[in-house]
Amino acid sequence: MLRVTFLGTGGTLPTPDRNPSAIFINIHGDTMLFDCGEGTQQQMMRAKTGMKLSSIFVTHYHADHFLGIPGLIQTMSFNGRTEPLDIYGPAWTEQFVNFLIELGYFRLNFKINAHELKGGDVIDKDKYSIRAVETDHGIPSLGYVLLEKPRPGRFNREKAMELGVPIGPLFSKLHQGETVTVNGLEIHPDDVVGPLRSGRKLVYSGDTRPCEGIEKESRDADLLIHDGTMAHDLHEWAVETKHSTTKEAAQLAKNAGVMKLILTHISSRYSENTKQLLDDAKEVFVNTSIAKELMEIVIPLPE
Repeated sequence: MLRVTFLGTGGTLPTPDRNPSAIFINIHGDTMLFDCGEGTQQQMMRAKTGMKLSSIFVTHYHADHFLGIPGLIQTMSFNGRTEPLDIYGPAWTEQFVNFLIELGYFRLNFKINAHELKGGDVIDKDKYSIRAVETDHGIPSLGYVLLEKPRPGRFNREKAMELGVPIGPLFSKLHQGETVTVNGLEIHPDDVVGPLRSGRKLVYSGDTRPCEGIEKESRDADLLIHDGTMAHDLHEWAVETKHSTTKEAAQLAKNAGVMKLILTHISSRYSENTKQLLDDAKEVFVNTSIAKELMEIVIPLPE
């Protein structure tokens, strides 16, 4: 399973309808946050995601992207958490985590591990990896690429039976890459298993101007979640504040050949109506949506 839950989709300031940035991801039962703006823990309660996070990935240290972390840590501690928590982010991550610990207010029952990342750094997990990508936001900032590792190819049940493999555990061994022997004959995985199938790919830009790194890393992504702070008539303001217009994000998605684009970090000036944002983007890239609070997306396995 790869499920994405949008806990906070607003830009800079919260509104009655949008919390600051926070995205919850569940991949194969491993759960994590990408950014954690103020109020994220309440959104987690509303979405019923649970709080058994393995890690938090911070894109940058503007308040609307990390101020929810202290309260969330306190709640997890009160709830009896003992497992360590990993916090990843750009420069200042170690300083931020050390400050939290030195406050001494939390009476933590668990360890917090700080990991400062640079563009190109990779966190390797059992079934997926996460790569940090440098972005353009005026301060140290990162985007993240979640890439699921390739899966075994399709198992040819009929071919296996023709070769004399009995239905049962030997099927599983072959599918997992083991050679088996049946009636003195060695059966190799390549005899009955097709080529590796690619895993799923998700990219989160964080706050940024359109940049080469995100476009390159988004190539053929199943889902790109990109800064879409404002409409294109405010392009000059987007340049000045180091954000992206929805039209620019759509052009990047088109260039990268992504399957779906979801725009987030929506400015409070569009709290009444996001039609202009979506119209600007769809002129360039049709398969675009505007993120909504507590919206869930399940990314299916590719065939």
